[in-house]
Amino acid sequence: MRFRRRGRRVLAVALLATVSAGLGGCGEDGDASRSGQVTIDFLSYNYGTPDIGGQGTQELLDAFHAAHPDITVRPIGVATKDVLTKLRTDAAAGEIPDVAQIGWSKMAEANTSLPVVPVQDVAGPEWEAHVAGMAPGVMNAVASDGKVTAMPYTMSIPIMYVNATLFTRAGLDPERPPTTMAEVEQAALQIKKAGAEGVYIDAANSGKSDFLTQSLIASNGGALVGPDGAVTLDQPAAVEALAALQDLTASGAQPAVKSEDGIAAFKAGKVGMLVTSTALLAALDSAAEGVFDLRTAGFPRFGDKPARPTYSGAGLAVFAPDEARQRAAWTFVKFLTSEQGFTIITTKIGYLPLRESIVNDPRYLADYFAADGRMLPSLGQLATVTPYTSFAGKRANEAVVVLQDQAVEPIMLRGADPPKTMTETAGKIRAMAKA
Repeated sequence: MRFRRRGRRVLAVALLATVSAGLGGCGEDGDASRSGQVTIDFLSYNYGTPDIGGQGTQELLDAFHAAHPDITVRPIGVATKDVLTKLRTDAAAGEIPDVAQIGWSKMAEANTSLPVVPVQDVAGPEWEAHVAGMAPGVMNAVASDGKVTAMPYTMSIPIMYVNATLFTRAGLDPERPPTTMAEVEQAALQIKKAGAEGVYIDAANSGKSDFLTQSLIASNGGALVGPDGAVTLDQPAAVEALAALQDLTASGAQPAVKSEDGIAAFKAGKVGMLVTSTALLAALDSAAEGVFDLRTAGFPRFGDKPARPTYSGAGLAVFAPDEARQRAAWTFVKFLTSEQGFTIITTKIGYLPLRESIVNDPRYLADYFAADGRMLPSLGQLATVTPYTSFAGKRANEAVVVLQDQAVEPIMLRGADPPKTMTETAGKIRAMAKA
């Protein structure tokens, strides 16, 4: 996907200024607390960080306060890895935040161990009107037994970043990037022969997130967990997916390095392809400026099977204990996931706009995507997004760490035997689910 850099940042600034001006005075979504001034607490792992996530979150808060002066949101910053621990501690002290940003890999454990009030219940009769127009594939994916517990918020799916400069140098056509895993390996080896690294798939990431692991396995027709909740990561389709990941390393198409080093090498213009979250687009764009031509392509398929990526990022969980704070919490959640909210989330933080209509709407993102269409391949794959699956039990998040540390990383980077490793890991996770 060719990038038209011209005017991108100027357009984004102008767009956000227009949005903020339009929100002044009263709630554009037509609602506010109905019982006077209300203060709620919002726990966020983006808030307070110096990067674009922190900047974008502050812009969301500023826009909300301008639109809803009768609701004060007190933000609380916390590291991603500490979200569940912080919430458990706060719950035990009777001081749990009213709204919390929780990563999808931690949501199952949150639902079983914390007093989550389903956001669909909090919204009441306003639910259907608010979610109309949100990506149906995403809403279906996050629902459990027909009900949405946490509102989709900052979400991404894996995308393939392409260094078009290295493609051209290796005799490849960047206008026709690889679409299958086999083509990825072939192109990567050609780039390797030209003196650079070929590809890095960010599956063994330091954040212990398994969304890329799940995306690979689902795209090969497998799953970590079956429809009945049984662990299935040792089934052939799952084992074959991770074996393909290992093959890339063994052939030399992919360097055997950890996530930080793989991403740093891509930023330095030394790797031809990087498969990771769309959320890295802004950071990679900044690194590529003046160094190489950064483009994008969709998540690669396994042969003729459809790509079925799953999502990463976070949802918004509500813990507000009484009606007034639940009403204020819903007004806040509703704003963050409105047309205006997703405009800020996309242009400032880099996550996908989950309202399809705003992509071509000149009031929101039409100019943004006209100037920079590199997120479009992922938007096109939202229709086939696969539900994020979670292991059963109160140790679900710990089980993900076991999966990533004891199966994915050893197979991808250290040559561990895929069938044996996956069988042993599945056994450990089954035992954890029973504990």
